[in-house]
Amino acid sequence: MDDFNTPEPEVTNENVNFETRLNLAPLLEHVNTIKKELETVIVGQHKMIDQLLVAILSNGHVLLEGVPGVAKTITAKLLSKTLNIGFSRIQFTPDLMPSDILGTSIFNLKNSEFEFKKGPIFSNLILIDEINRAPAKTQAALFEVMEERQITIDGSAYILETPFLVIATQNPIEQEGTYRLPEAQLDRFLFKITIDYPKLDEEILIIQREHLLQDHGKLEAIKTILSAEEIKAYQALIKQIRVEQNLLEYIARIVVNTRENAFLYLGASPRASIAILNASKGFAAIRGRDFVTPEDIKEAAVPVLQHRVIVTPEREMEGITSAEIIKQIIETVEIPR
Repeated sequence: MDDFNTPEPEVTNENVNFETRLNLAPLLEHVNTIKKELETVIVGQHKMIDQLLVAILSNGHVLLEGVPGVAKTITAKLLSKTLNIGFSRIQFTPDLMPSDILGTSIFNLKNSEFEFKKGPIFSNLILIDEINRAPAKTQAALFEVMEERQITIDGSAYILETPFLVIATQNPIEQEGTYRLPEAQLDRFLFKITIDYPKLDEEILIIQREHLLQDHGKLEAIKTILSAEEIKAYQALIKQIRVEQNLLEYIARIVVNTRENAFLYLGASPRASIAILNASKGFAAIRGRDFVTPEDIKEAAVPVLQHRVIVTPEREMEGITSAEIIKQIIETVEIPR
């Protein structure tokens, strides 16, 4: 006869097997290896490196903003060296035309037909240096390519190879010969990453490393880590990261609060909500988790939102930045339990 009074075994941390649904071990190994490669040259800036890696995994574009000399361009070059994909650099200037980026049709005398010659945008990782130096017509040429990963010229659509990532740089201080990026274009960047000056100990280390380099280039020793196929596989894996319903509502509340905040003239659009969702999955993945936490959402919110909102003129005159307002919004929205 069975003993129905036998007590159930106590559930403890020791006898519960916490296993992730997704195998994130190869991704973590590659992420950590890329970090080590970049950190052989880039001193500090750990947050920026994490955000760049999340942007790649989330299939999003990045705007790097900082004064000259804080390693914006060299970071993009170093990142391209760790990836076995096509790389193209475009220097934006006031006289740059859309055809200089996208390509143009050239008449072939041999067959008496027009042939399309692809521009430098037809690559995988595109570095656009000083993006705010080109006029509105050239900026508009990037709209379709950044959002839909395709280009339409003379009625023909050209699909770009995946992965496709734009890293653009801009100097926030110098205004002469620059054009303000339209809000519609800013909205197409997943992240705006603000790069600050290094601290004293980091500055000393930068000088020491430069002194030891002598005639050796910074890029020579960087190893290639990831292939295009691996990047695409990891991008598909990231989409499977679990997000609970209450966290989806948490994201929505943060974004809706930007539209109702008295300090903001323009709030964020639903595209920002989707960007936070995708970025928070990326942050969860590089932390080794197959589920999103409120901390992942907080980490994604500022770089996703700071370039998508506009501070009221009164608050801007007081020196209040969009990042500060977003941080205040995050603090006021109740964290899901």
